[in-house]
Amino acid sequence: MDLFAREDLKTLMELRKSPCVSIYMPTHRGGAEADPILWRKCLAKAEEQLLAAGRRSSEVKDFLEPGCRLLEDSSFWSNQCDGLVFFLASQFVRVYRLPMMFEELVVVADHFHVKPLLPLLSGGRFYVLALSQNGVRLLQGTRQSVAAVDLKGVPRNFADALATHDTDEPLTFHSRPVGAIGSWGAIYSGHGVGIDDKKDDLLLYFQKVDRGLHPLLREERAPLVVAAVAYLIPIYRTANTYPHLLEKGMEGNPDRLSEKELHDRAWALVRPHFEETQQKAVALYRQLAGTGRTASDLKEVVSSASTGQIETLIVALSKQRWGKFDSSTGQLEEHMQQEPGDEDLLNLATLDTLKHGGTAYAVEQEQVPEGGLIAAVFCLPLAKRGKRP
Repeated sequence: MDLFAREDLKTLMELRKSPCVSIYMPTHRGGAEADPILWRKCLAKAEEQLLAAGRRSSEVKDFLEPGCRLLEDSSFWSNQCDGLVFFLASQFVRVYRLPMMFEELVVVADHFHVKPLLPLLSGGRFYVLALSQNGVRLLQGTRQSVAAVDLKGVPRNFADALATHDTDEPLTFHSRPVGAIGSWGAIYSGHGVGIDDKKDDLLLYFQKVDRGLHPLLREERAPLVVAAVAYLIPIYRTANTYPHLLEKGMEGNPDRLSEKELHDRAWALVRPHFEETQQKAVALYRQLAGTGRTASDLKEVVSSASTGQIETLIVALSKQRWGKFDSSTGQLEEHMQQEPGDEDLLNLATLDTLKHGGTAYAVEQEQVPEGGLIAAVFCLPLAKRGKRP
């Protein structure tokens, strides 16, 4: 499984090279004959859209070559997760195998289609760190599923951590999260403070685990749940430097639990955190309705997003609204079916909201206020918002 982090989203948002091809499709864990067949179908759709946009056939063939090469990679198709995402532009290729089942979607536009990935970054993604003296597992989970993350630079187990330890290297002092997610406190650790040698060794082990996780989690905000026997959890908290460690851990031997069992137990812990965040966004919209600080009209929302006037955006995850928007004039066209040169206007509003520092949530349509496809809370009421330049 591949990781998709905020840094990846930032890269995708900043790259605007026409054409940008975005492909989403469901896959089967461990691979299935149907996966490369569906991939070939998606490539054909991308080719059709590129040709309809006026690209030459030979140019399109060369452009899609990185996607075609994947068809020849049997090891790639035998190592799938729940969903496959592919981004292609001139001299730019990104492929992600993720623990999230996507609906089949192919979009060719002037920028990448990122809306389906929002649940991975806000309101649905979490990590489980399964710790024992026998091993370390890091799992990335969503509401739907979970998959193991490849670990590099992390000790395989307790014995490995001690075998590679420089005996002159002291245990350290640092700040660590205490209480709620994101809060910080200070703690000292090391020899001579009344902990026995075994706890010293365990602390060393967990500090090495924490340092190894840092490159993977340094840009993350997703909650992290520790799964370990009860007496190990407070020792890991002492070693931890990740500010989004969940206050409550999963007690018990994680070696006896499958990935699914770890997922189900962790989701029970993180679900209230996610639901509270999204419920606050919906409640804020309803509270401000009628004050000039909310809108659910697509044209108004897209136009306002382009000028950085949106504080919070809520869009329908599995829906698209095709059309064109001219940011220089504010003119918007909507089409019932996707036409050449169209983009998903919901995705465009999402990109612009995030680009200007706003917050965006992609949810099921029934969770969008007003029962529509999009809802926005503005930074300022209507009377104080500036006109389009």
